[in-house]
Amino acid sequence: MGIHDRDYYRRDRSGLSLGGPRTMVGTLILINVVFYLADALFTPDDHRVTKILEADSTLLGEPWYWWKLVTYGFAHAAHPQHIFLNMLGLFFLGFDVEATYGRKEFLRIYLAALLVGSLAWAITNRLTGDEPARLLGASGAVTAVVVLYALNFPRRELLFFFVFPMPAWLVGVLVVAIDLWSAIHRPESNVAYTVHLAGAAFALLYFQTGMNFGRLVPSRSWFRRRPKLRIHRPETDDENRQTPEMSDDLAAEVDRILAKISREGEASLTRKERRTLQNASRQYQKRRRGDGP
Repeated sequence: MGIHDRDYYRRDRSGLSLGGPRTMVGTLILINVVFYLADALFTPDDHRVTKILEADSTLLGEPWYWWKLVTYGFAHAAHPQHIFLNMLGLFFLGFDVEATYGRKEFLRIYLAALLVGSLAWAITNRLTGDEPARLLGASGAVTAVVVLYALNFPRRELLFFFVFPMPAWLVGVLVVAIDLWSAIHRPESNVAYTVHLAGAAFALLYFQTGMNFGRLVPSRSWFRRRPKLRIHRPETDDENRQTPEMSDDLAAEVDRILAKISREGEASLTRKERRTLQNASRQYQKRRRGDGP
C-alpha cells in the first residue's frame, strides 16, 4: 500500500450525503438551516430562536452574554435571501478550504472569524456612539472563507455573481473592495460591513502568518503508542530481486506526518516534513519498479 492509498491521507469527498454531512462545511450548513427552519416554523411571530442567538452591540458590558459573540453567526433574517446567499458561498468555496486545512481546523477558523467580526462590530459601535443594534448572520465567516480560497487558489476561475468569469484572487479583491466602499459610503445600511471586513482581515492575517489553531490544542497522541508503519510488498518468485524495506525510523516519521495531515490539514506541514514524504514516496516507487517481473 502506497502513501497516497492510506485511509487517513485520502481527503473525504466534498458535499452532502443522505447518511448525513461528511464534511465540516456540510455540518455548518445543516446547523444554520436547522436554526432557520426552527425559527420560521415554531416561532414565526416573535422569532424567539433568532433572538436567543443574535448579538447586541451592548453585550460587551454583559459578559454573561459573550457566547452570543459566536452564536449570532447561526441566526439569519426572516427573508430567505440572507441565509441562502451565505450558505451558497460556503457551499461553493468552503469544501476546498476545508480540504486544505482539515475539518477541525476549518471549524476553528470559521468560529474565530465569527468572533473577530462580532468584536470588531461591537467595539466600532461603542466608539462611534451609534444606537444599540442587532447582529446576525454568517457573512463575516463566509467572507473569511472567500478570502482564504482566493489566497490558496488565486488562479482558479470563478464566476463572479455567477456571470463574470475571473480568477479567484480578483474575486477576493472585489469582494473586499465592495465591502470597504459600502462601509464608507453607506454607513446607514443595515448590513454590517464592519463584520465582513474584519473577517477578511482575519483571513489575510491567518494566511500570511501561517498560523494554525490546531498547534495550540494539546495532542492526545502521546497517550497511546502508535504501531509502526508497515508497507505491504508483494512476494516475487525471484527472492534475490527484492529491495530493502523502508527503515523503521522513516516509516514511523511518515506515519506521524500523515496522521498530522489528517488532524491539522496539509497546510500545517513544514518544509522538512514535505521533503520526508517526497523521499518516502520515491523509495516506494523504486521498490515497486524493482518488484516487477
